[in-house]
Amino acid sequence: MADRKTERLMNLIFTLLVTRQYLSKEQIRQAIADYRASTQVAFERKFERDKEELRELGIAVETGTNDKYFDDEPGYRIRRDAAELPDLDLTREEAAVLGLAAQVWEHAGLATSSTSALVKLKAAGVAVDTDVLRMAEPKLSAHEPAFEAALDAATRRIPVRFEYRRPGAEATQRRVLPWRILSWRGRWYLVGHDVDRDSPRMFRLSRVVGDLEHDGEPGAFERPAEDVVSAAATALFPRPSDRTARLSVAPARANALRRSATSVTPGDDGRDELVVPFSTGWDLAAEIASYGPDVVVLDPPELRDQVIGRLRAVLEAAGAAS
Repeated sequence: MADRKTERLMNLIFTLLVTRQYLSKEQIRQAIADYRASTQVAFERKFERDKEELRELGIAVETGTNDKYFDDEPGYRIRRDAAELPDLDLTREEAAVLGLAAQVWEHAGLATSSTSALVKLKAAGVAVDTDVLRMAEPKLSAHEPAFEAALDAATRRIPVRFEYRRPGAEATQRRVLPWRILSWRGRWYLVGHDVDRDSPRMFRLSRVVGDLEHDGEPGAFERPAEDVVSAAATALFPRPSDRTARLSVAPARANALRRSATSVTPGDDGRDELVVPFSTGWDLAAEIASYGPDVVVLDPPELRDQVIGRLRAVLEAAGAAS
């Protein structure tokens, strides 16, 4: 349902943005498949709700007529000069927080429906500005199942709850006031206020287990100022890798560690020795522990101790459970 709604909103934006004239409700209905398949009453309800959501997103839907000398039926459009952002001069930190751009989805269904809508508009004699379509070429992918729900919650300021699993640990319930969605090194993150821990936190969306669910109503909280969100996001990102670990890895195992290694050397025991850069031992220890005996820490000793501590905790938990 969320996918269908998102697709419909994007199609509505494209439809109203690519024309310089006002479109009647009937033209809009015929151009968008989800509207066309609805009854007249359902279409009216969806259209009014969608216009309100676009306004919440800061996209103004203008109402007017194509001929001021005749009593034409009112129509709708989105003005490009009102919808486009001015040139922005952002710092790297601001760009990270505002990393969610309009060019996000690699969504074949969306592309097909948008193209279909344009064909129908052209057939109806509506002038279409194709420059808008070139501007909307997808640049980033968003394949994480929780992406659209997280984006919707952050946009509409809806508290959420979800199960979250860090590497090498059990999934835990988290309750969050979502501030922003951002992309960093090809990964999508949710930045917000962790209610139970009463502090800012950042969650990688690929680690969300199951559904990300609403835990309140739209507008339930006030989002901090942009400089506060930007500072929080910057502080939450891992610091640059300034340390290295030597690891003994079984053949054809731990491919993620192999990709991040700066060198891989075959050992005399049939295993490979990897040199892996890292910043915090906590995260690397969790990843190493998840591989069990396939990865052994050779150096540094404190990282080895952290891995051993994690493995002992798992054994103790298993013994308590039995």
